[in-house]
Amino acid sequence: MELHIASHHWERRLPDWPAAATSGFLAGAVLMVLELLWTAASAAGPWATPHLIAGIVMGPEVLQSTTFSLPVVVAALVTHYLLGIAFGMILAAIVAPFHLDSSGGMAVLSGALFGLALYLFNFYGIERVFPWFADMRGWSTLAAHLLFGIVAAASYRKMSRPQGGR
Repeated sequence: MELHIASHHWERRLPDWPAAATSGFLAGAVLMVLELLWTAASAAGPWATPHLIAGIVMGPEVLQSTTFSLPVVVAALVTHYLLGIAFGMILAAIVAPFHLDSSGGMAVLSGALFGLALYLFNFYGIERVFPWFADMRGWSTLAAHLLFGIVAAASYRKMSRPQGGR
């Protein structure tokens, strides 16, 4: 009786880019809903997070208010979803060549690790350029990023049509 263990060595295998973009968009939607639910109960209200995200493209002056503003919400949504798609594609570029989508458990683990790396990048790296992101550090934001990675990896696994099989 032989024991076959999935190999996770690098192999030239391109990601399924449409599935990667879709999974990043989907994971971004889940993250956005969680952020809105968590911030709706906070003292800052539900529009604080869109102002923080919109500040990336509109500049720090949008941080002066946390009231509803259509241009701020549109800028935040576009920025958030474009970043979600980009991060979904980066995740797929890591997952595909190492066959990290070979099982559901491996996809979840890979996604969680990616979410952790993304959290560290966003709130300890990017915050040097956008210092207002330091205010968002915390367990709830970490949990949301872990969930982003898990949803992106799991949905990529379900949607992708890898070349040469899994």
